[in-house]
Amino acid sequence: MTYPQTLDYLYTRLPMFTRIGTAAMKKDLHNTIALCNHLGNPQDKFKTIHVAGTNGKGSTSHMLAAVLQKAGYKTGLYTSPHLKDFRERIRVNGDMISESYVVDFTEKEKNLIEEINPSFFEVTVAMAFAYFDEQQVDIAVIEVGLGGRLDSTNIILPELSVITNISFDHTNLLGNTLQEIAYEKAGIIKPGIPVVIGEKQEKSYPVFTQKAATTHSELIFASTELHNSDTRREKTELVTSVYQGSNLLYKDLRLDLTGTYQLKNVLTVIQSVLTLNKIGFNITDEAVYAALAHTVEITGLQGRWQTIGTNPLVICDTGHNIAGINEVLENINATSHDQLHIVIGMLKDKDVSSVLQLLPKTAKYYFCQPLLERALPAQDLAMQAEKFGLTGQVYETVHSALDAAKSDADKSDLIFVGGSTFVVAEVL
Repeated sequence: MTYPQTLDYLYTRLPMFTRIGTAAMKKDLHNTIALCNHLGNPQDKFKTIHVAGTNGKGSTSHMLAAVLQKAGYKTGLYTSPHLKDFRERIRVNGDMISESYVVDFTEKEKNLIEEINPSFFEVTVAMAFAYFDEQQVDIAVIEVGLGGRLDSTNIILPELSVITNISFDHTNLLGNTLQEIAYEKAGIIKPGIPVVIGEKQEKSYPVFTQKAATTHSELIFASTELHNSDTRREKTELVTSVYQGSNLLYKDLRLDLTGTYQLKNVLTVIQSVLTLNKIGFNITDEAVYAALAHTVEITGLQGRWQTIGTNPLVICDTGHNIAGINEVLENINATSHDQLHIVIGMLKDKDVSSVLQLLPKTAKYYFCQPLLERALPAQDLAMQAEKFGLTGQVYETVHSALDAAKSDADKSDLIFVGGSTFVVAEVL
């Protein structure tokens, strides 16, 4: 098969969560274990860091990978979903997996794939582990796909487990309370392996402390140990200093990821670095400064408070749940503009009403839908939005909605594009 034919095979032959939602989920690790056993368990042949969380796990994974790479480690990075190219999911030292490897792996494992009928995600995880083994990485940062306990990535024994935070998302799969969601995320905590929790939260705290006590794992809450100070924006950078109590650890860290929510993520990253150094890694301050100033360049991360146009300013962000949208609104409020234009599309299986009621009534809306089976029809989104006093026009595609917003907006206005990762993927 050619590379396009291979992708078509993977997308159409295998159940894919991003396309069909819950029906693609496998409720155990059986298929992943079978695939990896067949491959000689490549996940056991290199060191890993496992990253979970409701929001921020993608940014945190990319920042950690950048730091490790700058510290001199050959670093694998597995994330999902991709925005533009399937190969974004699997990188070594920032470089995407080759098209030829994707083709050869799929051809080689096709019989097994058709025998056990794994999900798209299960095959992708196995492909990543095999590739990292072949590339002889020193360490790989592995982002959880969904949840943690039953996620396909949860067959690794990492050097460090990281959980960024807990909020409501995928409640149909992970539970309807924060405690239930935290229980699923806590499933990545392994016996004797240290765990860094980004945010200490009232509802999730007892769940994490109980699990860590059971597994005899050192538990560190980054938000308790560290804090930001002297934070400001300078041109295209977010600048902040990080303290441990009254002790200044990093003065004027410069981040090329400029969303204010990165302030939480950077504390998680710094605490992870402190813990990794404690268990034998050698990550210098210079590596941290260099990595955080160039995370986008080093890892190719996109869609996090990303400027995609000027005059008028056009910004996109993948935040799509209640916590993520609240962070987006905080950044919108901190960005100078006259009229706000919002290009928005959402998925059927998200908590649409809870998101819509957060959005400002003074904005002008452009309702659309991404090219996805799970997409909520733009007309339905507009009807639901109207109940919350949000008004605007309906557009057949994401691009036509953005074009209309650009046509309507003055140079001093702000156009925000979001509501779904897949809306952002299309504008990129």
